Amino acid sequence: MSKQSISFHRTNGGVGAFVEDIDLSQPLQPETSKEIKKGLGEHGVLFFRNQKLNPKAHEAFAEGLGVIDVNRFFKPVEGFPKIAEVRKEPEQVYAIGEDWHTDHSYDQIPALGSILLAKELPRHGGDTMFANMYLAYDALSDGFKEIVDSLQAEHSSRHQFGGQSAVSRNADDTGGRLGNPELATQDAIHPVVIRHPISGKKALYVNKAFTLGIVGWSRAESKALLDFLYDHASRPEFTYRFEWAEGSMAMWDNRATWHRALNDYHGERRLMHRITLQGEELFAG
Repeated sequence: MSKQSISFHRTNGGVGAFVEDIDLSQPLQPETSKEIKKGLGEHGVLFFRNQKLNPKAHEAFAEGLGVIDVNRFFKPVEGFPKIAEVRKEPEQVYAIGEDWHTDHSYDQIPALGSILLAKELPRHGGDTMFANMYLAYDALSDGFKEIVDSLQAEHSSRHQFGGQSAVSRNADDTGGRLGNPELATQDAIHPVVIRHPISGKKALYVNKAFTLGIVGWSRAESKALLDFLYDHASRPEFTYRFEWAEGSMAMWDNRATWHRALNDYHGERRLMHRITLQGEELFAG
């Protein structure tokens, strides 16, 4: 078998790279899978264009990179329980994931990342923003780095997916897209700054959706620090806006990036298929 050759071309923004010269519907050689994972750790997000993947091929690509982590709360694709639907119907107002976040930080061993494939797109809008947590950390002052390097933060799924969460109370708008609020029992503590397991770089590891506070700090103290980090990490120079098209796929590393879905296509349908990969224990930088 001839060696598969791929190339990475950085975006013109603050995060991510496009992967070219690859057909993901075909089985990947182990060396190619390793190269993709290495590129993911380096760039934070990988973007693929003009892919023709059915659910079976989507799963096969993911399993070539790692073990699939089945999401507890998203409705699965019919016949493919390992693939989650990320869907918004024309009559729905709320878009899942419309605020900055990183997936699964509430787990003791957080997910590596996710592989999102476009299935149905609105005529305009529906892009996804990504932010670079390597650059966000690097841009902090040396004095501030000394502070955050020693901190740990609490994360939880309860306030987002639990029975008393805003999402659950707004069931009409979520329209069966999310479920199993009784399974929202995850709590975890992670370093505020991690050493990325692939790249070896330091990255901020807090996010507005799932981080509750700083261990050992009061709520007011935690809020002041976290609000600063949230504003800082979403600065335009750290971000990239990905415009979806038919056959587009994005694969992001939860340990190195944030993401958010832009909710600017009211009255139209958007359907994506998402597979999440298991990660590994995170350690302080």
